[in-house]
Amino acid sequence: MSWLVLFVAGLFEVAWAIGLKYSEGFTRFWPTAGTIAAMLISVALLGVAMKSLPVGTAYAVWTGIGAVGTVLLGIALFGDPTSPARLVCVALILAGIVGLKVVS
Repeated sequence: MSWLVLFVAGLFEVAWAIGLKYSEGFTRFWPTAGTIAAMLISVALLGVAMKSLPVGTAYAVWTGIGAVGTVLLGIALFGDPTSPARLVCVALILAGIVGLKVVS
């Protein structure tokens, strides 16, 4: 169950990272409110997951999910670059996340 909670926490990290872009420097009310709510939920769920997962593993997986999800949504929503080297780096992060799950 902790891994599922951690995964959802990572999804909320993606939500707040993308929300930062839509908030335009915290100048738009609703995107800012959604971003702050996603931040709080993400960190709260991370804390719940850390009750039974090692702190280093939980934090690395949380940030990895956030990084991979944010890069992929940046590509899909904002036309961020999709060079082969960039995609290989994202794949390496994903491999690290899977590796941490397997060895934990």
